[in-house]
Order: sequence, then structure tokens, then C-alpha cells
Amino acid sequence: MNNNLVLLMEENLALVWNERDASKRMKSLETIYSAESTLYHVGHQTTGYEAINESVSNILTNMPEEFSFFKLKPVVINNNVGRLIWGMGPNKESIVATGMDIAIFEDGKIKSLYVFLD
Repeated sequence: MNNNLVLLMEENLALVWNERDASKRMKSLETIYSAESTLYHVGHQTTGYEAINESVSNILTNMPEEFSFFKLKPVVINNNVGRLIWGMGPNKESIVATGMDIAIFEDGKIKSLYVFLD
């Protein structure tokens, strides 16, 4: 089960946070997140596929086009909680910001995602 959760977090970074096409991202959200999932940023929270999709769109719109998110360390799973350390920049060697995602899993999907920016 842990390998599936690791993969889920990696897919979240690749298929949700690095996908600039909102309709493609929505399909990934429906696969990776539970229907009533909640995304938490510092001082902000949003629930449901459409609201999460809009929140991610807003973040990506404010990022330079050539920037992406990169996994910087292996994903760690502790029971139903996962941690992914990420960096953002034009490539993995030129990171301009770092942070981490903490996911709470339920029934093999992300129920809650807490995003921390360093």
C-alpha cells in the first residue's frame, strides 16, 4: 500500500501541480483526490475538485511559464500521511523556492493536502 501512496503523491506533483491545462488537471484531480478533499495553503483552504483546480490554476498563472515543481527528496509515508519535499524553478538545478506537501490519505486517495512554502 505504501508504494501506491508514494506514487499518488508523485502523480499529484506531476499531473496536478505541473499541469497548466485545467481540463487535463481536473481529470487527474478526480483520480488522485477524494470527492470532498480539501487543499490547505497557509491562511487559505478550499474544498472540492473545482475549487482545488481553480486554486492550482491561480498559482500556476502567477508562476513563470518555464517553471515547474520538482521532487527533491524521496516521498515518506507514515501510515495514512505522506510527505513530499519539492522545489520550484526552471529546472531541478535552479530551484528558486522550496516547500513540502503533507497529504492525508483515505481509501487510497488524497483527502487533505497541506502545502507549506519555505
